[in-house]
Amino acid sequence: MKDLVIILGAGESGVGAAILAKQKGFSCFVSDAGSIKPVHREELNALGIDWEEGKHDEVKILSASLVIKSPGIPEKNELVRKIRGKGIPVISEIEWAYRFTGDSKVIAITGSNGKTTTTALTYHICKQAGLDCALVGNIGYSFARQVAIDPKPWYVAEISSFQLDDIVQFRPHVAILTNITEDHLDRYDYQFRNYINSKFRIAMNQQASDYFIYCADDEVTVQYINEFNILSNPLPFSMRKELLQGAFIKDQEMNVVTADEKFQMSIYDFALKGKHNQYNTMAAGLAASVIGLRKDKIRDAIQSFEALEHRMEHVANVRGVEFINDSKATNVNSTWYALESMTRPVILILGGVDKGNDYSLLLDLVKEKVKAIVCMGTDNLKIHEAFGKDVAVMVNTGSAAEAVHSAFKLADKGDVVLLSPACASFDLFKNYEDRGKQFKDAVKAL
Repeated sequence: MKDLVIILGAGESGVGAAILAKQKGFSCFVSDAGSIKPVHREELNALGIDWEEGKHDEVKILSASLVIKSPGIPEKNELVRKIRGKGIPVISEIEWAYRFTGDSKVIAITGSNGKTTTTALTYHICKQAGLDCALVGNIGYSFARQVAIDPKPWYVAEISSFQLDDIVQFRPHVAILTNITEDHLDRYDYQFRNYINSKFRIAMNQQASDYFIYCADDEVTVQYINEFNILSNPLPFSMRKELLQGAFIKDQEMNVVTADEKFQMSIYDFALKGKHNQYNTMAAGLAASVIGLRKDKIRDAIQSFEALEHRMEHVANVRGVEFINDSKATNVNSTWYALESMTRPVILILGGVDKGNDYSLLLDLVKEKVKAIVCMGTDNLKIHEAFGKDVAVMVNTGSAAEAVHSAFKLADKGDVVLLSPACASFDLFKNYEDRGKQFKDAVKAL
């Protein structure tokens, strides 16, 4: 047997990392301070992988030769500090999986907003064009599980800043950075620069034969890009200017221009509507183009893509009131994009676990489009302070059902009830999916 690998956290990424470690002949041990889901326990038992829950065996953990840390565990965690103090290498599951990919190539997507949609669309284009690929990372299977169970020549991976914090060798052939806005500042000592540095790590190992796709209209990205030694081919996308290389929209036409390919497509043919989705579509279209997919296949896939659950998802029309589930909007900027795309009066459901949010970014759109705010969280004080002077009606609720009922009472025919919380969901829900599901169930029960 090889050296002892410790996996901290037994969620999807942790269990995937353990499966891969076991398959590659490592001795491994999974430790979770919380409880492990029964389905994951069964998987670990079936493979003969040792695990513990509700505690950490520090003596065993500190004897590891390598620790694979769940992205949910912060650096300031006391056990992590002890591990670092002993000089034991700590990596993310993304890094672990990458070390066993061989000649396979990765298209990796990160960003504060739009990364899930961009990842799903990129994967859809690749699949439709006949590429043998898998969807991994924060969406789909864990990267390590996929590498262990069903390796592919191509992986399309959604990657968070937390996962990028613990990479060493990870090198995507195509890296996409959708944008950078203030998010997760609680994990970065409330220093925006730390978070910016984290996002740019996606390109840190890229070489001259790789591609770095980024938004030329994103002020933060453009301000900082030259401070990083990026060796790969830069491919910007923009709505504001024509580009010699990259993607841009002019006269309602998307133009994708790379060294080997050039094609156009009307934005009216995009399956995804809204300005923010035009950015996501340009990024995905560029990625598909640089890896050599045929332009007619790219066009067809962009037209046939279906929107994701919990991301601007139409739920129902009830007596002339439309309900939209945007539960995946876990930060202020996501909610800004959602409001920006609204064309009718909005009853906005906001709230949850605040991650250091600056609600002033929403104020102009709220004044213009929102007639009432329904707060859904255990602490709504910051929301009341931010919007109380400008929104006549604000109510507090303590569940998805209560929020839906309150919003429906406040809505008139022709209005939209928009769940776009701008916050994490852990106060009242398991995660944003649980929040979105409870919202949809409550709407269907009206």
